[in-house]
Amino acid sequence: MSKAVETQTQTREIGHDEYDPVGTLALIGIYFLILVFLWFFMYFVEFLGNGPTVVSGFLAVGGLA
Repeated sequence: MSKAVETQTQTREIGHDEYDPVGTLALIGIYFLILVFLWFFMYFVEFLGNGPTVVSGFLAVGGLA
């Protein structure tokens, strides 16, 4: 004695002009902030309190070191 319930779903196609990827932009922004924070953290851990260093290995590879 149960009746079948019909549900109607409405779908709407959107074009490129209507698409607004706010969530994707937010994730990219969060990842960028994490990257910048870790870069600053690595800089202070690696170089704080040390003398000037040559970051690039160009001089050592070229045989001029």
